[in-house]
Amino acid sequence: MLNVKGLRAGYGAVPVLHDVDMTVAPGEAVAVVGANGAGKTALVRTLAGLIRPMAGSIVKDGAEIGHVPGHRRFRHGIGVVLENRNLFAELSVRDNLRLAEQAGKRARGGALRYTYDDVCDLFALLRERADSAVGLLSGGQQQMVAIARALLLQPDLLIMDELTTGLAPRIVKEILAVLNQLRARGLSILLVEQSVAIAADMTDRAYVLSVGRVIHEVRRGEWQALLNDKTLVKAYLHG
Repeated sequence: MLNVKGLRAGYGAVPVLHDVDMTVAPGEAVAVVGANGAGKTALVRTLAGLIRPMAGSIVKDGAEIGHVPGHRRFRHGIGVVLENRNLFAELSVRDNLRLAEQAGKRARGGALRYTYDDVCDLFALLRERADSAVGLLSGGQQQMVAIARALLLQPDLLIMDELTTGLAPRIVKEILAVLNQLRARGLSILLVEQSVAIAADMTDRAYVLSVGRVIHEVRRGEWQALLNDKTLVKAYLHG
């Protein structure tokens, strides 16, 4: 599904990511973990098309998409929830979601994976606050809108950056429960997360990022070994 090879990218002429290799298979949940400053957000923004690669390749379903601008990545089945969410704050919840639904319909041109009613069933609050301006919602509520909007673009791969940062534990629990439902429906997930505990609970395997490089890969069945490796956790995850 997603194959990243030798990826180098950064801001201006300054590289932040160095020779990053990673893969996400269909139906798989993969995490990227690392401390602040490891390059996690730069990786998300590069995969989302907001930063142009300096070298390497980003291949989705056999097509090289490194040159595809961010506003067209969803046509390749990629949905992204950025850390700052980038919602239309002055528009209502309904309008934010309907705009995404229309774009997703145009991209798919056929049967939809997710509809407006689907995402409102996943997050009951969306239906309750449908007429509220998004800018008036709490951070957790806005995160639900951001996830729902990404789903309405009809992705088969959902990329999320620091999904739970700053959210109340109750909201985190609700969002993670929804993500588990989505995994059961076959959605592939790339979770870029500072919390190793959440990443371990939500994903099959992981890449540990440090100073823009992948320094360790946590394979299936190895999460507990990573959590028990206090030297690795302290050195690279600030745990």
